[in-house]
Amino acid sequence: MKYRILGRSGLRVSELCLGTMTFGEDLGTGTSKEVSRKIYGRYREAGGNFLDTANIYTRGTSERMLGEFIAGEREQVVVASKYSMSTNLAEPNCSGNHRKNMVQALEDSLQRLNTDYLDIYWVHGWDQVTRADEVMRALDDLVRAGKVLHVGASNLPAWYIAAANTLAAERNLTPFTALQMHYNLVERSIEAEFFDLAQAHDMALTAWSPLAGGLLTGKFNRDAEQGAADDARLNKAPYGPAMLAEHRLAIAEGLTKLASTIGCEPAQLALAWLLHRRQGSVIPILGARTQEQFDTNMACLDICLNQTQIDELDSLAPPPPTYPASLFQTDFYRTMMHGDKSDQLEP
Repeated sequence: MKYRILGRSGLRVSELCLGTMTFGEDLGTGTSKEVSRKIYGRYREAGGNFLDTANIYTRGTSERMLGEFIAGEREQVVVASKYSMSTNLAEPNCSGNHRKNMVQALEDSLQRLNTDYLDIYWVHGWDQVTRADEVMRALDDLVRAGKVLHVGASNLPAWYIAAANTLAAERNLTPFTALQMHYNLVERSIEAEFFDLAQAHDMALTAWSPLAGGLLTGKFNRDAEQGAADDARLNKAPYGPAMLAEHRLAIAEGLTKLASTIGCEPAQLALAWLLHRRQGSVIPILGARTQEQFDTNMACLDICLNQTQIDELDSLAPPPPTYPASLFQTDFYRTMMHGDKSDQLEP
């Protein structure tokens, strides 16, 4: 396991992050404490130190389990949790980005994790209401109180993150150090804005659902579509029945064929693709429901892709350019902006 510096911080985190959303059986689809502990142990044995959870994962069980597992080695691991999503649908202030929910959610997470601080505290999503100045000031107060070391943004618009970090710089507040975004071979929308955003603001980029909910493991294909119909992932967000849409199955089948020629599992190849992103380093958040799944996926670290293989993977699902990026890529625009020497201009 190699290590990377987390954005503008000096914090060292492993190149694979252990996602613990499946720790706990409260929702009927997770893993038992015994299996979760084994997965945690294998990850630590491999040198992993970056642990990701959230206050809503398995109704708090994920945090409680993780708190037990890290006991005795708290200083050796980097623990990240999140707030924003509702913990009580009947109470309006038990969700959202605002200070009240942030402070209460953190106290609850610290209690479940049996620790007095978090290494990273993620804003779990944009509530479309709370202003950036309230969020950044409240997060900074938690940092200054010693309860949080670094802060990150997940599922927030690029413009909001840029505004928040600009405000933080102007007011000497703690900026976002890392991003956690939905990114994999099937879902590549963030390439239009977020790689440039991460570079401009010196933020690390982590990827949730790097295997597209299991689609990129080779389990789902046209032949297996009917047999997979009872899979729980087909009945809940962020996938549902759309998980088996034709274009998604085509990508999965292309990945499986390429993995066969290389001599590895599709999941390993999908994860290796993330680790080889030319736009910037990506840290996949790796979860598993069995120890065997976890061991298989960890072997992605042994795969070294050449440029031809990377290009083949890229070509499976090139993201369609969105405006204004679509405009920038036209010959007409480049000529109008840079004249006849546009092809000779170096960045």
